[in-house]
Amino acid sequence: MGVVGGDDRTAAARSVQARPRLVRATRTVRADWHRALPVHTGGRPEGAYVLRLDSEDAHQHYVPLIVRSASAAGRIVLMHAPATWQAYNLWGGYSLYQGENGAYGTRSLAVSFDRPYDGIGAEKFMAYERAVVVLAEKLGMPLAYTTGLDIHRDPGMLHNAAGAVSLGHDEYWTPQQRARVTRARDTGTNVAFLGANTCFRRVRLEPDDTGADRTVVCYKTDYRNDSYLADHPDMPTNDFRQPPGASPESSLTGVLYEGYPVDAPYVVRRSDHWLFEGTGVKRGASFDHLVGVEYDRVTPGMPTPAPIEIIAHSPLVRNGRPSYADSAYYTVPSGAGVFASGAMRWVEALMAGTRENGRNHAMDARTGAFVTRSTENLLHAFAAGPCGRNRPELADDVREVYASAPR
Repeated sequence: MGVVGGDDRTAAARSVQARPRLVRATRTVRADWHRALPVHTGGRPEGAYVLRLDSEDAHQHYVPLIVRSASAAGRIVLMHAPATWQAYNLWGGYSLYQGENGAYGTRSLAVSFDRPYDGIGAEKFMAYERAVVVLAEKLGMPLAYTTGLDIHRDPGMLHNAAGAVSLGHDEYWTPQQRARVTRARDTGTNVAFLGANTCFRRVRLEPDDTGADRTVVCYKTDYRNDSYLADHPDMPTNDFRQPPGASPESSLTGVLYEGYPVDAPYVVRRSDHWLFEGTGVKRGASFDHLVGVEYDRVTPGMPTPAPIEIIAHSPLVRNGRPSYADSAYYTVPSGAGVFASGAMRWVEALMAGTRENGRNHAMDARTGAFVTRSTENLLHAFAAGPCGRNRPELADDVREVYASAPR
């Protein structure tokens, strides 16, 4: 992973850009600024970069940049999540979560990439993605770099990939992206979902004056107000699990998003699983604060691949109601293995016990060592080929875990 700054600094002439405008029909903030500082990626190695912008008055802002790979064949693909970055971006006072006065009812129904990111500029990337890039590069893995938007655009992006890794917070997917990841799984590509709440929101990409796929559309609970539905009745921009066209994410991920906020220990169930090899854990070993702030679980009665193993089963209480977070693993006839951590803090835990990225929710160095070794095991297994062929067979233990649940 690279940082563009310091010796790579490029001076830009000082200029005052126009004020942003609000597209009132969808409450979409657009900056519509003229291009002041081109950044040329020709000659740079493919990879994940952070551009650092330095102002004359010592302020700094960061911009994540993925120099995507031309081919994924034989490599582990890191799938970055700019649609999710943009969904939460409050620059200009609006996101897909809130708008005027911070209210949900005045939120954007569509958000534009033609505006800066708020805060430090790269918060989601730094918290939920960077640590996996750093670890995989240290291991010397054969890597490819892409984004969910590129998978949406390019039907061949995952062709012959050894593995595809969804990182820590990857909530917003188009149906096309989901179909292509599913097809990759069904043709032998291992898949990992390292966060939680993955593939939860169904979105549409639309062009604007600056190019294709520059706007992320997600009406959520107001999907009936989307005029697009008149000609595309099965393409709402709401949760994947909701009608019309309901398709719960568990059919791909193996787990179902259940909610937030939680803060609970992660509890190992299958200590003999190859994912945990070399960690020294025993059944019942727990790691404080690793489950949170959002979580997933295997949900009997929902569309879920079988057989599927629950390798960690973590009791928790959310809003006064007891439940569980689950890490799950399954395989498909192509031989591909699929792992879901069920815990949004998995990637953050790679930095636990260090000074990086703040306190990391009070997770300690022991947690960091456990998650790091487990992730290394995952990446090495993916690089070796379809896990269903080169790792031990699994057992369907959902009925054992959820004894009274239908299967």
